[in-house]
Amino acid sequence: MKALVTGGAGFIGSHLIDALLSKGYEVSCIDNFSSGKREFIEHNLERIELYEGDLLRQKDISKAIDGCDVVFHLAANPDVRIGAINTRTHLDNGILATYNLLEEMRRKDINKIVFTSSSTVYGEASIIPTPENYGPLIPISLYGAAKLAAEALISSYCHTFDMEAIIYRFANVVGPRSTHGVIYDFIKKLRKNPQELEILGDGKQRKSYLYVDDCIDAMLFGMEKAKGKVEIFNIGSEDWVEVKEIADIVSEEMGLKPEYRFTGGIDGRGWKGDVKFMRLDISKLKNMGWKPKYSSREAIRLTAKWLIEELK
Repeated sequence: MKALVTGGAGFIGSHLIDALLSKGYEVSCIDNFSSGKREFIEHNLERIELYEGDLLRQKDISKAIDGCDVVFHLAANPDVRIGAINTRTHLDNGILATYNLLEEMRRKDINKIVFTSSSTVYGEASIIPTPENYGPLIPISLYGAAKLAAEALISSYCHTFDMEAIIYRFANVVGPRSTHGVIYDFIKKLRKNPQELEILGDGKQRKSYLYVDDCIDAMLFGMEKAKGKVEIFNIGSEDWVEVKEIADIVSEEMGLKPEYRFTGGIDGRGWKGDVKFMRLDISKLKNMGWKPKYSSREAIRLTAKWLIEELK
């Protein structure tokens, strides 16, 4: 079985490549290295086919996808906040890139795709924990809109061209090799000023955090259990944590006691498009036999320990 991983040099993509190789897959990786890092896949370079290319260029996809049986589509700009600054980013890297990929799959008769979507497609859900059948889906960020549009494209291609898809809606994934997010930001800020920590919003934002090992485990588990033409699974932890508590954990791991300075923001949000409360209902996967090993707090603490060492 040969797999293409788009965005394979990224945080989650590089961990997925590790897991696929351990299961005996042949692996191709395409990445433009805009956010991915060569060092994340360096230990696997002799075992994979690496294509430094862009999903916005059809010829790059054509080379990377040759001979593949399944495509794991992870490539995207991972920074939700950037959509408020550059409105084109998520259109290009989320929607158009997905269209190009699907077109090449259609041309080459590759009929299975695994797509990493996001909890941001739900917007500000009125039901928490939020199940997969929640609706209407009204994202409040351009990132969330791009993920939802990509889901729609994938679904329509599956029904029109007889493909199969597994769509995963992630909570906030954290762990080794993460290159952005609240834990990363807090550590960088405290390196610059150990006495004070700026916290975006009011610190009461409450969300679910998933350790990357659990994420990869759930993805591979869901692949084995999926039966429908388009199967959608939430992947997350079973609890949630306030941003202020994340600051407490990071500060404790760094041996610091900074003063917190909250920016306030709109309704206490960290930025425009920030979903203030998010927790996914993962009972669909749990009822099939999967559950996360780590709580949100354990995932945050493990990630903080790794990043503190890495960002010295």
